[in-house]
Amino acid sequence: MFDTKKVSIEWGGKTLTLETGKVARQADGAVIATLGETVVLCAVTAAKTVKEGQDFFPLTVHYQEKFSASGRIPGGFFKRERGATERETLVSRLIDRPIRPLFPEGFYNEINCIAQVLSYDGENEPDILAMVAASAALTISGVPFMGPIGAARVGYKDGEYQLNPTDAEVLNGDLDLVVAATHDAVMMVESEAKELSEDVMLGAVMFAHKASQDIINAIIDLAEQSAKDPWELAPVEDKSAKMAKLKKAIGKDMEAAYKLTDKQARQTAVNAARTKAREAFASLKDSDPAEYLGTLKLVKKLEADIVRGAILKTGRRIDGRDTKTVRPIEAEVHFLPRAHGSALFTRGETQTIATTTLGTRDAEQMIDGLNGLSYQNFMLHYNFPPYSVGEVGRFGAPGRREVGHGKLAWRALHPVLPSKEEFPYTIRVTSDITESNGSSSMATVCGGSLSMMDAGVPLKRPVSGIAMGLILEGKDYAVLSDILGDEDHLGDMDFKVAGTSEGITSLQMDIKIAGITEEIMRVALKQAHEGRAHILGEMAKALDSTRTELSAHAPRIETFTIDKSKIREVIGTGGKVIREIVATTGAKVDIDDEGVIKVSSSDQSQIEAAINWIKGLVEEAEVGKIYNGKVVNIVDFGAFVNFMGGKDGLVHVSEMKNERVEKPTDVVSEGQEVKVKVLEIDPRGKVRLSMRVVDQETGEELEDTRPKREPREGGERGDRGPRRDGRGGGDRGPRREGRGDRGGDRGPRRERSEGGKDNGPDPEFAPAFLTGDRD
Repeated sequence: MFDTKKVSIEWGGKTLTLETGKVARQADGAVIATLGETVVLCAVTAAKTVKEGQDFFPLTVHYQEKFSASGRIPGGFFKRERGATERETLVSRLIDRPIRPLFPEGFYNEINCIAQVLSYDGENEPDILAMVAASAALTISGVPFMGPIGAARVGYKDGEYQLNPTDAEVLNGDLDLVVAATHDAVMMVESEAKELSEDVMLGAVMFAHKASQDIINAIIDLAEQSAKDPWELAPVEDKSAKMAKLKKAIGKDMEAAYKLTDKQARQTAVNAARTKAREAFASLKDSDPAEYLGTLKLVKKLEADIVRGAILKTGRRIDGRDTKTVRPIEAEVHFLPRAHGSALFTRGETQTIATTTLGTRDAEQMIDGLNGLSYQNFMLHYNFPPYSVGEVGRFGAPGRREVGHGKLAWRALHPVLPSKEEFPYTIRVTSDITESNGSSSMATVCGGSLSMMDAGVPLKRPVSGIAMGLILEGKDYAVLSDILGDEDHLGDMDFKVAGTSEGITSLQMDIKIAGITEEIMRVALKQAHEGRAHILGEMAKALDSTRTELSAHAPRIETFTIDKSKIREVIGTGGKVIREIVATTGAKVDIDDEGVIKVSSSDQSQIEAAINWIKGLVEEAEVGKIYNGKVVNIVDFGAFVNFMGGKDGLVHVSEMKNERVEKPTDVVSEGQEVKVKVLEIDPRGKVRLSMRVVDQETGEELEDTRPKREPREGGERGDRGPRRDGRGGGDRGPRREGRGDRGGDRGPRRERSEGGKDNGPDPEFAPAFLTGDRD
């Protein structure tokens, strides 16, 4: 029934299979890619006609992770997949970026590329598999796609590159790099690295390019078996005559406009030249609309020719700089008074306000994905309002571009963060772009680094970032440092490098042409290294090291560890004890399964109160040690005092003062704060305390001035003689009548209180240790 075509290869020690013809047969191209037990379906459909007047290429890529792929049901209130998560958005961009440049100029048919994860084994990541499936589906669909592309993930550990490492290998390694490439050149790079050198990074890119060739050959094999007939494209129109007319009409105006170094003045002059072009060819608008529109579409190409030609010929750029100079930089920290950390970073006409906010563990971001629940204690959010480029536009939830730029900056800063043990805070960095004229994501890296240092986050080293551009005409090329927005739009490459003085932490590259060579990448990396070093020097003028003190508005966190067997005593039944600690002290308390306790508050006294309470619950009292306590109950013979948070002991009335005390209430009252010394802990854990040997003002131990009891006359007791009836002891005399006379009159019985209840020892007859009277 199914005309199934299949190709399998050994790739990175595992079997990769590409299959078509069995699923989604009504799509123009559909491929199931399998690696291990991870399975991704990608289906491509293309519109057969173009909407009238459309002059752009509407390619849309959607990547979706089905929770059923890992045998899970989505958490939370909604039990079906909804809008794209951040990860799905990032992988969609990962697929889109290398395939978009491989469609021919002038092809405007709408294309949908939908990749869905159907099975996930927890080991083989589906993002690379989705890129491979998308490339294969486009290649067999018949649409004019100048692919295929291959893709690979590369790790680096102990001087060795790893092809398609697992999550654990990436976590324990020094590199997480993704590359997409054609047979001849690299198309896209995305990476996070632990301060690696330019040579190591370039070697990783080339390693991935070589590994992707096996993928490309496998897709070609599949296409030879199953590809649909290629679409017939209209012949490419010769536009040289139109371009000549346009250049004659506004060429000099456009050249003059691009000699203006100020962005606003340049845009005004460019818009004036465009208006002049519309007026010059207005006569064609009614007589030959196609000719009119076709000529005006060439305005952008004319701009590109002017800008690119000037750079290649003179080495001078739009704003007058040479190819290596970085625009002027101004950096300021502690820009906002209430933020935990803040920085205003300005480079030319690009500017960001970066803020850092510190939080406790309960502020961590919970992520529900194919691997289950995970928690992220570092977040970076990038915002790009329309006013930053002087335009009117949508303002609201972040789009794909904002999510992507924020993740790039996140990757650049993440490798230099301290561990949770070193700095137990949740960190959120926010970058609000207030001006933009090129590389706002790299401004975010610089501003984010400064704001975290201002907040007291102990970074390993400051991080700077720079965006590189490329002008390539045949064999002639120029690599541009710190590109402008116009140079980005009119150039051939967006190459972003971030890192410290010790090495690269992130590398991202997007190509608008059919790819670049190793030589060009090497030149770009070297030039970027020089630019990053310059920017780090300018940043150091504002702040060259992390502040040693946190902001007064930031929470303090103190960490200590208790024995795991004591955890239940801190939490209490149903969480009763820990809730009481939080409610009473005002501090937040977090405890994990290993007994690590984090106490946080912006008030140090609250932290100390909570820590003392917890330690009182888990520590054992020491005989001879003095503690602060509170009277919790008063009885006839003394007072019970709570000390060490969760322990009670008895202060007998005889231990309240050195003089006689008639009633405990004469000395203490319930709720009173007292200082006590531990006298004795009996085998059952009952504690005997004393107040009289402690100075209640200073807490210092006092000398015991109470006279000691004199020993009985005769010293040690002698032999009492044999007991009566062979039991020892002398004759004690006859027993009293009715009860047995025990020898002699014992005197009157003590009076009882009303109701017959004993009022306690009669002071006349009571021993000194009960009355406190030892005189």
